[in-house]
Amino acid sequence: MADPPPAPGDVLLYEFMVPAALSTSALALALRVPVTRIEGILWQKRAMSPETAIRLARYFGTSAEYWMELEAAYALHAARDAAGPAIARDVQPWPGQNADAGPDRAPRNR
Repeated sequence: MADPPPAPGDVLLYEFMVPAALSTSALALALRVPVTRIEGILWQKRAMSPETAIRLARYFGTSAEYWMELEAAYALHAARDAAGPAIARDVQPWPGQNADAGPDRAPRNR
């Protein structure tokens, strides 16, 4: 089993804030957001919003997609841990599923 993806708050703290010697208050001020928003992300009590991702991307010179992909990977892993076994038990695959398509292939728009 693969290691869980890092929490966005851990990445923010250890890869961006600590190397830049940025406090929570200083980052919140620079992003023009409440300190509680940054604290919530750092303490894994709040998900990364698209708006916060855009602000972080602008400030740190990354992309908003970078932050949102971190959030999506983290949230999906947590959901699989929490609900995956029950879903596997309760939901049967669609009988018309194309076995060659693989489990991660999204259906085409019609």
